[in-house]
Amino acid sequence: MLSALAAGVQAEPSAARQGELRHLLEQDCGSCHGLTLKGGLGPALTQQAMQRLPEEMYVNTILDGRPGTPMPPWRGILTEDEVRWLVEGLRSGF
Repeated sequence: MLSALAAGVQAEPSAARQGELRHLLEQDCGSCHGLTLKGGLGPALTQQAMQRLPEEMYVNTILDGRPGTPMPPWRGILTEDEVRWLVEGLRSGF
């Protein structure tokens, strides 16, 4: 039973990994979503913009990409927990 409960708990990335994820967000995501994340080739990733859709939609889009668009899948590069941490950070305004 405890293992089932633990499986539903999101693991927060280490402080070092959080720094790497923030760098990835600013550089890699920022190359399409704008260096200030206010939009560019891709839509804005500002705190306000990130409230428009359910969190799960953002998580799935990051993990699986958007076919027919420049949005690549990040599954295999980022874990689901890391993506959830990024989405929660964007939604809370870091």
